[in-house]
Amino acid sequence: MFGRKKDDTVAQPAAPEAGAPEDPRAPKGRPTPSRKEAEAARKQQLRVPKDPKAAKRAARERDRAERARQRAGMMAGDERYLPPRDQGPAKAFTRDFVDSRFTVAEYFIFVAIAVLVLGFVQVPAVQSFVSLAFFGFTALIAIDTIILLVSLNRRAAKEFPDKAARKGITLYAILRALQLRRLRLPPPRVRRGGKPIEK
Repeated sequence: MFGRKKDDTVAQPAAPEAGAPEDPRAPKGRPTPSRKEAEAARKQQLRVPKDPKAAKRAARERDRAERARQRAGMMAGDERYLPPRDQGPAKAFTRDFVDSRFTVAEYFIFVAIAVLVLGFVQVPAVQSFVSLAFFGFTALIAIDTIILLVSLNRRAAKEFPDKAARKGITLYAILRALQLRRLRLPPPRVRRGGKPIEK
C-alpha cells in the first residue's frame, strides 16, 4: 500500500548519441542517389582552379588524357572504346573476315596516284596504256570484292541467323577492304589466312 508506485509508462529507447555511427540495418530515411546525381556530386568535388587560364589548361589536360585512354582502348580492341559503327559481334566478325584475306581494293589508292601522275605524260601510247590498265584494275577490284561479299554473307548467315544482326556488314566490309591494312582501325586481330595476331 505504501510501497513504491510502478511506472505505468513504457520505457522509450535511448536516442542515439551525436556522432554515433548509424546502424546499417536501419533505413536511411532518404532515397538512394541515382548514378547521374552521384556523378554530378563527384564532379563538383573536383578542385577547379580559380584562375580561368589555369582552369582551361586543366580541362585541356583532362580531355587529352581521356582521348589517349580511348585511343589506347580502341587500339587494344576493347569494345567499350570502339565507335558505334564498329561495335557488335557482327562487325567484329566482318573485320576478322576481311583482314584474313588478301584484297585488291586496298591498293586502289596507289593505283589512283600512279594514274594521276602518269596523266601528265603527254604521250598517246602511255596514256592509252594507263587508261587500259586502270580500267582493268578497276574490274579486278570489282570481281574480287564481289567474291569477298558473297563469301562473307554466306558465312555471316550461318554465324548470325537473325538478319537484323547482320545489318550494315556489306557496306562495312567494302569500306574496310578499301583501307590499307596497316591503317585500318580498329587494328586487325588476325593475319592473312586467319591466324590470330600474337600481342
